[in-house]
Amino acid sequence: MRARGFTLIELVVTLAIVGLLAASAMPLAQLVAQREKEGDLRAALRDIRTALDAYHTAALTGHIKMELGASGYPPDLKSLYIGVEDTASEKKINLYFLRRIPRDPFFPDSSVPAEETWALRSYDSPPEDPQPGEDVFDVLSLAPGKGLNGISYHDW
Repeated sequence: MRARGFTLIELVVTLAIVGLLAASAMPLAQLVAQREKEGDLRAALRDIRTALDAYHTAALTGHIKMELGASGYPPDLKSLYIGVEDTASEKKINLYFLRRIPRDPFFPDSSVPAEETWALRSYDSPPEDPQPGEDVFDVLSLAPGKGLNGISYHDW
């Protein structure tokens, strides 16, 4: 009677095929993870920029106290979620523009507060050389490298 089972060669060939399939799937998994982080970055930038524009609109329409000569943008990112007093309201309620500041998904240190994971650009700063200042006109990613679209994360 002949023994049933797999030979050593059959097992080695099967393991080699499974190894090749796993090795070919690894770059695809990394690509999917990077694409997901880029989607999160795009959404976070859109949320913060929309909140900055809403704050500016509220300041220009008289809902937020604005000093003469000021740009109307918030002094920091905290103002977007801490809230500011609505000067046009009789009850003096607060206006909130975000529930929380989203974190830059590419920022390596998770112990840093979310508002410190972004580079800030003031209204007076030129787009070629963004610098922080008295207000927050725009936010930029501090992540090095380029996205899948070939554009540096800092320029998104």
